[in-house]
Amino acid sequence: MSESIKRAVQQGYGGVAREGLGSHQAGIRGIAEAFGYSAEALAGIPDEANMGLSCGNPIAIASLRPGETVVDLGSGGGLDVFLAAKEVGPDGLAIGVDMTAEMIALARANAKKGDYSNVRFEQAEIESMPIATASVECVISNCVLNLCADKDAALAEVHRILKPGGRLAISDIALKQALPPEYRNEVAAWNGCVGGALTIEENRSALERAGFADVVIQDTGADLNVYKEGGNAACCGPEPSCCDSAGDEGAETVEFHQTMTQLLDSIDVNEYAASVRIFAIKP
Repeated sequence: MSESIKRAVQQGYGGVAREGLGSHQAGIRGIAEAFGYSAEALAGIPDEANMGLSCGNPIAIASLRPGETVVDLGSGGGLDVFLAAKEVGPDGLAIGVDMTAEMIALARANAKKGDYSNVRFEQAEIESMPIATASVECVISNCVLNLCADKDAALAEVHRILKPGGRLAISDIALKQALPPEYRNEVAAWNGCVGGALTIEENRSALERAGFADVVIQDTGADLNVYKEGGNAACCGPEPSCCDSAGDEGAETVEFHQTMTQLLDSIDVNEYAASVRIFAIKP
């Protein structure tokens, strides 16, 4: 199952990177604003860095300081990396890590457009990052940890790269109750950020197993139906052109979107899942 999940995530988000989504689209901009990004912040970064994939704003809880090094897990088009770069300043460094080649290419193009000198992007899996041990003050992520099939391995790697006293500040999806079996077992649901989500207590236990302390997990109360209202179900636009592509990959993408739309329409996601803020310290 883990390889199927990884393949689905790579294909799904690779398709998103090719779609040309951005803050110029009202639905995409509305999703980011619903999860705590100001219009001013979005206007100050490259348009295509925001693709409507957020479930919160980790920058708001990261307390970034000038000169720090921060790593963004699953950095996508670079939304949080570019915002973090402004916080850490020219003497700091914001590193984006993403396993999808298309996302890395998009993020690097966005960095060039924005003329950022204190960012870099690495193509790698979160479970094995090309970052030195104990070299980072803060790790952030935005609706990404739930996509990892091996969350214990991912958190162990996060713990490894953080300095003692370093902090983890992420936005993610947590379950309030068990999903219906047909939803939990559907690979496409992982790309919808709920199929692989843990409960709040499971998240707490996983963080403690990895060696984190002072764990705080807070339900933000955000409305997760904003994804459908914004036309971004299954992480694509209202009429995703990737569904029109030809060949086997195009056929798989069509099936993915159809399955994801059916799943999202069959339940009220708010009854089963919540947007949460997660904060923890490496002792």
